[in-house]
Amino acid sequence: MFITLEGGEGAGKSTQIRRLAAHLAARGRPVLLTREPGGSAGAEATRALLLSRPWDAKAEMLLHFAARREHVARSIRPALAAGAVVLCDRFADSTLAYQVAGQGGDRALWDGLVQLSLDGVWPDRTLLLDIPPETGLARAHTRGEVNRYESLGLGFHSRVRQCFLDQAAAEPGRFRVIDAGQGPEAVFAAMLAALPPELGA
Repeated sequence: MFITLEGGEGAGKSTQIRRLAAHLAARGRPVLLTREPGGSAGAEATRALLLSRPWDAKAEMLLHFAARREHVARSIRPALAAGAVVLCDRFADSTLAYQVAGQGGDRALWDGLVQLSLDGVWPDRTLLLDIPPETGLARAHTRGEVNRYESLGLGFHSRVRQCFLDQAAAEPGRFRVIDAGQGPEAVFAAMLAALPPELGA
C-alpha cells in the first residue's frame, strides 16, 4: 500500500505522517516512512541541490523527477515488494502543484516524466492536508528558518493550493481532502478515517 501526504507549506504533513507511521507500526504493519524530494541517498543529495538556489521551472521539474526515479527504484518499489506500507511526505502531485501551477512549468512535460520515470508506481491513497496559504505560511514562519519555497509570494502559494484541490476533484477515488486548520488531534482522526479499509487503522 502506497500512501502519500500532500499539501501546502505549514499544513502539518511532516508531523502527522510521523504519527501515522508510529500508529501503523504499533499495529504490526511494516512501514517505510519517506519523503520527497529525498528518500534515498541520491535523492537526498538532489534535495539539497534543489533547496540551495532558484532554478528555471523546467530544470527544477527535471531535478525533481530524477530524484523521484531514484527514490522509486531504491526505496519505494523494494518496500512495496516486501509488503510494507509506504508513507511518503510529498510525491509527483507536489511537482504538478509547485513547478507547473506555481512556477508556470509545462504540464505536458510533467505528464511525460510521470510515464517515463515511475514505471506505473503511483499512490493508492493521497491525503491532502488543505489549509489557506495565509495560515500555512504563518505557521511555517513560526518554525524559524524559512526555506526557498516558503519565501515565495502569496500568489504562488494560492496557485499551489488550487492545483491540489483541482487534483483532488479530478481523482476522488484516490484523494481525501482533510481540513488542516483543525487541531492536530482532529486532523489525525480524519487521516485515520480516510485510509483505505485494507489497512484496518
